[in-house]
Amino acid sequence: MSEEVLERIYTINLGKVLLSPNNQRAKRAINMIREFASRHMKSENVKIEEDVNHLVWERGIRHPPRKIRVKITKDDDGNIIVSEYQEEKKVEEKPKEKKEEKKVEEKPKEKKEEKKVEEKPKEKKEEKKISSSKSGKKQKKE
Repeated sequence: MSEEVLERIYTINLGKVLLSPNNQRAKRAINMIREFASRHMKSENVKIEEDVNHLVWERGIRHPPRKIRVKITKDDDGNIIVSEYQEEKKVEEKPKEKKEEKKVEEKPKEKKEEKKVEEKPKEKKEEKKISSSKSGKKQKKE
C-alpha cells in the first residue's frame, strides 16, 4: 500500500448560515464545513480540529464568520481532517534597502521645517488684522 495523502486548501463560504435562526448559526456553520469536506474529499469520516471550531465559535453562536479558509487532508484510510490554514510568511531583503533611503531623505525635511517655523508668526499678525476688521473697527496694529 502506498501512503498517499491528499491535501487541499479551500475557502468555504458560510453565507447560508444567515438563513438559520440566530441561536443556531454556529452549529449550522460546523455542519456546513463537515458537509463541504465530505463532498469534496468523497468520504464520510470527517474530523474537525479544535482550532477550526474555535475560529467558528469565536464571536459566539449568533455571529459566525462569512468565510473560512481551511486545509483539508485525506489519508489512505479515508479519514478527513479539517484544519486551519496558516499562510507561510516570506522574508525579503528589499525592505532593508528602503530603510537606508529613508534616512537620507529625512535630513532635507528638517531644513524645510525650520523655514516653516519662521513664517508662522507672520501669519498670526495677518489674522489679527482680519479679526479686527470683522468687529467693524478698521484699525491697524503694528
